[in-house]
Amino acid sequence: MKLHASAPRRATITDVAREAGTGKTSISRYLNGELSVLSPELRERIEAAIVKLDYRPNQMARGLKRGRNRLVGMLIADLTNPYSVEVLQGVEAACHALGYMPLICHAANEIDMERRYLQLLTTYRVEGVIVNALGVKEELLQTFAQGGVPVVLVDRSVEGLVTDMVGLDNPGAVALATRHLVEQGFDDVLFIVQPFTRVSSRRVREAAFRDTIAALGARGSTVVLELGDAAPALAAIDAHLGAAQASAPAMAREESRTKRVALFAANGPVALRVALHLKERYGADWQQRVALMSIDDSEWAELAGMTTVRQPTYDIGRRAVQFLHERLEGARMPARECLLPGELVARASTRRDTYKGN
Repeated sequence: MKLHASAPRRATITDVAREAGTGKTSISRYLNGELSVLSPELRERIEAAIVKLDYRPNQMARGLKRGRNRLVGMLIADLTNPYSVEVLQGVEAACHALGYMPLICHAANEIDMERRYLQLLTTYRVEGVIVNALGVKEELLQTFAQGGVPVVLVDRSVEGLVTDMVGLDNPGAVALATRHLVEQGFDDVLFIVQPFTRVSSRRVREAAFRDTIAALGARGSTVVLELGDAAPALAAIDAHLGAAQASAPAMAREESRTKRVALFAANGPVALRVALHLKERYGADWQQRVALMSIDDSEWAELAGMTTVRQPTYDIGRRAVQFLHERLEGARMPARECLLPGELVARASTRRDTYKGN
């Protein structure tokens, strides 16, 4: 008969107390961060015992003893978007450090799915909720707040809901990108954005583009691109580029140079859809014909040499959990809005020596 070795027993708080030569109360105080009531020598003994025994506290069990389950709901509009994945990495790291368990819900850009997940999270009695909203109504999230469950929004506000929010400084990021394009000598900037009436961050970016273009005295316009049916928007972009090409000879005679058009994508998914279209239309050297930049520094952007505004995605996720944790620990200050700056990453796609015109 073949015998199977049993799994080694995990160390308990009693084992740690015995190894450190102290009581379980001191170990609990150490684990709860009450270090000021412990002597330096005792703290060192406890830390050494934890390392030696490879002790890992059961955060869920500890939470349940205090009437808490340590579950945090995370509702994401689109998990296929690299932005969401990067924010989630920050959320997971912060949850791990603070002893929370994230419960990830992917709405797949479906409003009905978003609503169903929020209703489901109430049944799990999560301690807090982090929401990257698509079209969620204020009253759905108010049910959490009314039940004492804090809500932190990521990237997008919800009309009528006053709560903590963490995201990109969208006006600053758009202004940074638009100024870069104008300074590089582009005469005409086409801002390409997904439908923005229901999504606050898209509305803010589109408005910031129009404001910045006007302030700079430059020429610019907006094209709305639906990822599920991009053909109309791509045709509009082609027509715009074609018109610029047709006017180039006349402009060259008048100004001794050709008209320079830049495409500015509002996020990574839009940029990718446009880049694939441009490659299909102009071939592998499409960036010598059309300048393209984007908010979101996706991995493929570096490979394509595309200028971007990089979002502090990891910090956004981490800060959202920190806000939630502070509320759970009793913070009662007014709702906070933390808008983090973007970083311009200039690459070949918008350099003067790359672009040869339409």
